[in-house]
Amino acid sequence: MAAVYSGVSLKLKSKTTSWENKLKLAHFAWISHQCVLPNKEQVLLDWARQSLVAFYKKKLELQEDIVERLWIYVDNILRSKKLQNLLKNGKTINLQISLVKIINERIAEFSLSGSPRNIRAVLSCCQTILSTPALAATYTARQELTVALLSRLCWLACRQPEGAVAAQVFEVIHLALGHYLLIQQQQVNPRRAFGEVTGHLLQPCLVLRHLLSGGTWTQAGQGQLRQGLSRDVRGQIEALLRGGVFQPELLSSYREELLDQEQGDAKMGVMKNLLAPMDTVIARLVDASYCEPSLHTAVVASSVALLYKLFLDSYFKEGTQLLCFHVLPRLFGCLRISHLPEGQIQALSASDWTAELLVVEQLLTSVADSNVYNIATDRIRHGEAQFRFYRRLAELLINHAQAPVPAWFRCLKILMSLNHLILEPDLDDLLASAWIDAEVTEFRTKKAQEVLIGTLFQTYVKLRQVPRLFEEILGVICRPAAESLRQPVLASGPSAAFRECLLESPPSQVLDTWSLVLDKFQTLVLPHLRGDTDMALKSLSLSSLLHCILFNMRSLDSSTPLPVVRRTQRTMEGMLQALVRPLLALLLDPPGLELELWLQKVSDSALLLSHTWAQVDAMLSLNCSQYQPVSGTLAGGAREISSLSLLLPGIEAQHWKKIEKLTAQFDSLGRYCLEQLYLQKMKRTLMQTSFQSEEALRTLRCDAAYILGSGRKSLDQRTAASWDGQVATVNALTYPVAHWHLIVSNLTILISYLCPDDVRYLASVLLRTLPMSRAQEFSAGEEPNITLEKASQAVLHSPFFPEMQTLHSAFLTCIAARCANVLCSGVQTDPSLLHQQLPWLFEKDGMAVTQWEKRFAKVGPAGEELRGEIAPNLLSLVKSDFPIQLEEEQLESILGLLDIVSSLQLDSLSTPHHVHYFLLLLAMAVTKLGGSCSSSLTLKFLTTCYWLLGYLQRGRNARAVLKVMYASDIFEIILTSLLQVSSRFLTDLHDPCWSEFLQVIGTFLEQLMQMLIQRKLGLVLNFGKILAFLSRTYTEATSGRQSENQNPLGQQLLLVSLTKLCQVLGPFVKERKQPHEAAPDTLPELLRQAILQTGSVLQLCSVHGAPRGRLPAAFVSSVSTLLEADVGQGCRHRGTEISQVMGRVQLSHTALYQRVYSHILSELPALAGSTPSFQAAMRFLTLFLLAPELHPKKGPVFASMFHSVRKVLADPAIPSQVIQDLEPHLRALFTHMLEVGTTEDFRMVMWSILQGLDVSNAWKADLPAILSAITLTELLLSCPLGGENARLFWQACPQIVTALTLQNREACREQPVALGVVGRVLDVLAALLRQGEETISNPHHVSLAFSVLLTVPLEHLKPPEYGSIFLKEHNLLFSILQCHPKVMLRASPSFLNCFNRLVFSVMHEGRQKDKGSTDDLPVVLECARLVARMYSHIAARAEEFTVFSPFMVAQYVSEAQKVTLFPAVKSLLQEGVYLILDLCIEPDVQFLRASLQPGARDIFKELHNDYVKHHKGKHEGERRYTV
Repeated sequence: MAAVYSGVSLKLKSKTTSWENKLKLAHFAWISHQCVLPNKEQVLLDWARQSLVAFYKKKLELQEDIVERLWIYVDNILRSKKLQNLLKNGKTINLQISLVKIINERIAEFSLSGSPRNIRAVLSCCQTILSTPALAATYTARQELTVALLSRLCWLACRQPEGAVAAQVFEVIHLALGHYLLIQQQQVNPRRAFGEVTGHLLQPCLVLRHLLSGGTWTQAGQGQLRQGLSRDVRGQIEALLRGGVFQPELLSSYREELLDQEQGDAKMGVMKNLLAPMDTVIARLVDASYCEPSLHTAVVASSVALLYKLFLDSYFKEGTQLLCFHVLPRLFGCLRISHLPEGQIQALSASDWTAELLVVEQLLTSVADSNVYNIATDRIRHGEAQFRFYRRLAELLINHAQAPVPAWFRCLKILMSLNHLILEPDLDDLLASAWIDAEVTEFRTKKAQEVLIGTLFQTYVKLRQVPRLFEEILGVICRPAAESLRQPVLASGPSAAFRECLLESPPSQVLDTWSLVLDKFQTLVLPHLRGDTDMALKSLSLSSLLHCILFNMRSLDSSTPLPVVRRTQRTMEGMLQALVRPLLALLLDPPGLELELWLQKVSDSALLLSHTWAQVDAMLSLNCSQYQPVSGTLAGGAREISSLSLLLPGIEAQHWKKIEKLTAQFDSLGRYCLEQLYLQKMKRTLMQTSFQSEEALRTLRCDAAYILGSGRKSLDQRTAASWDGQVATVNALTYPVAHWHLIVSNLTILISYLCPDDVRYLASVLLRTLPMSRAQEFSAGEEPNITLEKASQAVLHSPFFPEMQTLHSAFLTCIAARCANVLCSGVQTDPSLLHQQLPWLFEKDGMAVTQWEKRFAKVGPAGEELRGEIAPNLLSLVKSDFPIQLEEEQLESILGLLDIVSSLQLDSLSTPHHVHYFLLLLAMAVTKLGGSCSSSLTLKFLTTCYWLLGYLQRGRNARAVLKVMYASDIFEIILTSLLQVSSRFLTDLHDPCWSEFLQVIGTFLEQLMQMLIQRKLGLVLNFGKILAFLSRTYTEATSGRQSENQNPLGQQLLLVSLTKLCQVLGPFVKERKQPHEAAPDTLPELLRQAILQTGSVLQLCSVHGAPRGRLPAAFVSSVSTLLEADVGQGCRHRGTEISQVMGRVQLSHTALYQRVYSHILSELPALAGSTPSFQAAMRFLTLFLLAPELHPKKGPVFASMFHSVRKVLADPAIPSQVIQDLEPHLRALFTHMLEVGTTEDFRMVMWSILQGLDVSNAWKADLPAILSAITLTELLLSCPLGGENARLFWQACPQIVTALTLQNREACREQPVALGVVGRVLDVLAALLRQGEETISNPHHVSLAFSVLLTVPLEHLKPPEYGSIFLKEHNLLFSILQCHPKVMLRASPSFLNCFNRLVFSVMHEGRQKDKGSTDDLPVVLECARLVARMYSHIAARAEEFTVFSPFMVAQYVSEAQKVTLFPAVKSLLQEGVYLILDLCIEPDVQFLRASLQPGARDIFKELHNDYVKHHKGKHEGERRYTV
């Protein structure tokens, strides 16, 4: 074969050999070991290279596919393991510059033409070269080649290739950038580096970074890899710009250019010729030739903020603030908004404004965060250079207002934060464009506006210039303007900011502001108000301002200085005389009824001020004894209380009637304020000593009726509007919500004085406005605006609702009537006949409840009459074809109503309501359901009905139902109906909804029978009838045709019923000491029959397939109950305890029990998926374990159960959270297993635990085995151990501790950390150390816990995970401190290291992040409380820790220097550190002051001052009185 390949080199160079054969020959020559060529790799690579060079230099003509195959051939050689191994072994392969140049030329060609020919093969070759260090040297040795490649790759990427090509391009860019950054770091010539970046790389890199930042390739199909690669490339581009454009060596050049300073440093002489670096960068940035105009604008905008950030990162330090500022105007000048023509706001589109304002925001944020602007330094040293620039910027922003853009508000907010004088010259225009005249509707924009307004108010509060600010606000409001187009001045956001401003302002300034608004109102608006609609709108704005001032200023009290009280009183009197009365007088004599808008706004304004004045006057008179109410004293004897003149002196009663008549024309603020006035009048009447007189009661009823009736028509419109709760925003749209909110907020006052008709109306509105399904309910993430639904839901869930008995009763009647109407709509037969059978269903207007009241008022045989009426009728209807049928729509309607009913406190209903609701729900439950109702909907409906019936039966009047119907009749009605319905269900036995339904129906039947037991109500009669019915039903189900058409769901219903009968009757029969009935042996006989019947039904269920699949929870629970009752029955006959006769009782269903036992053991892991099934299985296994006569002869029961439990714990399909939920049930079983097990059984358990904890399981990644062993250890620790078992366990404890330590170490090494193992290890170790306080004698085993604590990571965890791991670490550390103090004393440094980790972790997590939310703060606060608690425990052991106390303080202070903590976290930690400072003596404090670093020393000084001020003095005062 060697001869075949002889002369390969000549054949490859031969012109007679075809290119097809040459490629084949070259391929075989490369892969064949029999082709022997000197330096074969270099020869073949050179041949391919020369061929490609010749082709691209036009010296050789080749077909396109041959060229592509040549590139692929070169790539295959470069990628081959063979070549890589040769390079690793030191062999040199000369790649030749010509090949690299060709690659660069091809990439340049692709970037210009976009032709995809050979692109993937060329990029693959380039990627291979760059990723192989020995080959990449060809590029790195010639720096210009790397620069050229990088530039062309970036331009290629900017063409936005698609699919796999884009991914390949970015992989190559990533590699090329990495190589260039290494070259750049080694570059000793800063001029060259600057020239390369600005000349070749700046433009393509900025374009590429802009496209990456915009997420251009996020949908490229590369998933998370693409996002990670995009992030890495952006970071590399920023590093490239920082290392090329902003080198430390260029600082002097920037100074020369920007500050016009002569640089005299001789060492920087080489930099003299490098002129104007910033001009160079800006010229390259604004050059429009390197990309399309639309893209160029966006690139410039995104690059300006980046370049300024990089400049600050590189050069900002103390002394360079002016230099850093001078870059800002230069870069800002690159933005288009800096060159806007005066007055041409339309020069830019909305999207352009958004983009450029975002950049301006970033620039200003950088200035603020870096403290570039210092007001004093700028004014004194630099002639206000910075201030003038910011002023020009502020003028630009205000003159070109962009209220729809959130960034515009944020820019103004930052300028205000920098210096309020920047915006103060244009304060009026700012207030107009950003607040009063701004049209803001979008949520994000509203939030930005609110922040700006809040900053504005806070600034002027701190300056104590609130009146100055209000002067400007009033000036803007009173300007001539189209008032009708303005938004309300005080919506929720501005109102909240204004409220905070008033609370923080001194009383004198609040009074100045109040007087200022009054003065402007009186001088500028009131004289021109008559007939002027625009002035009417201005008056409403000023009235809302006055309302906000008066309602939110600090109230006067007895400690208020007298001058302030007197001035307030004068202002109140002046407001009434000069403003409120004149406005009301205008309403009495309007200029014309045709001015409807004027009339509405003036009435709104007048009544808002009237309501505000009356409310504040009353409040001040109550809170401040020195204030004399203008309207007279609130409390006292009888006064004229029939009109509103009581509240506003000087307005006669007949005038109020006219005002009310005018106001009634509009659904607006005026009507709402009039309702508030009537409410205030009611409150004042109630404060009179004569409020119970006939006249006062009549007045109260009239006032309450007026308030409710005022908005009755508007409530009938059923508006979906929302209201922000501010008086100023009440209008025709939001008035119904405001009116309803006023009523429901004051129900406790109104309800006592409403007539029955009004109460019924109120209940109907409440029901109508409630959401009828969970989907309609509001979520926590919505805006906190008020709606009709939210207000009604607040009433429904209020604890006061049941206390308002009249409304509660009316509401119950209303719901019952709605439910009855739906039922009646489904009547299929003659309604008159049904009316005779179920009369209570057709009663109207609450007459049903009234009838029950009358019937229950009777005594004697009336109860028998009631029982004889209802039950037979209902039972006959159920057994025949029930005459009411509901379809899907009707069923959904009833479910919505039942959802509301479930929110009520049904357990405290009155007797008539209780009985009525029980019968109504029972009628619903037995109603026939149409074919349109799905099985799932039917199940949901029945589950809801029977859950509510059970809820009722837990109530205080549950016995009243048994006066109407016998319990046995209820039982029969329900079972008869359910057995009929179940035959039509298309539901699987294992459906969770079916299991839930069985649980609900079982609970209800159990409650019904328990009531018979508790009340001793005809036990033999009722239980006899129940058992007879069940026996009859079973006989029917197993005989004739019905046995052929089996109904598994019906069998389960029958089984549940019998099970509950045994469960209720069994304990009662067992505990019965003496006969209570005429026939003492009747109940035991009934129990025996029930047990036999239950066993028969269980046999029937098992025959028809239940045990062949996964056992239903109901089946297992029934077997357990049967076994318990069976054993209990046998014990009773012998008169002994169960535990004594378990082994001697001959049970009646042994084969069934053993079959279920075997099935449970084999299916236990599958049962773990359902908690009810697993709980039932555990109960059965416990009972089976305690009945030795049931144990199979083959194999010990203990071992079989233990291995089945191990299977559950080691099953990887069962989540760890499920295992933790199952642990209580496992613990109960384990306790009994250990009680009956032998020592050998316990040795088996211990061997299994040690096998599972073996470290080899961690190496094999057998996580289930490890977790099962840890869980078994926890179970053993939670069980009572004694005697030999305890000795064996604690003897193995050292091995367990060591194994847990190793498991923790391996788990912490994994990425990500196996937190499931780590958390359980910490729990088990803590429990071992607590319980082994007396038995763990070797200190080494306790000390191993320290290594565990130091290994567990606390960084990079999600908040829930962090809180959980932190708590477990704390518990373990606390166990050592509390239970092993001697070990802790010997290993104090280790203990403190572990504790300090916790402290530092809390400080890291509790730091104030730049853009982080406070959602995770509760978790951190809980951890901080644990740390403070641990500090207190350490401080309590003063003797052990006195030596270490200064070092603990020093470590806290050093860490506190690095972070800014949330105040709440800092407060908790400092409380703990104060306790450690109590241990420090004066020399310790002096030592800390001397040894700490300067920054930490300041922190310690502040800490110690707070300690002395807040902690030490208080405790010394306490000690003074301590014996």
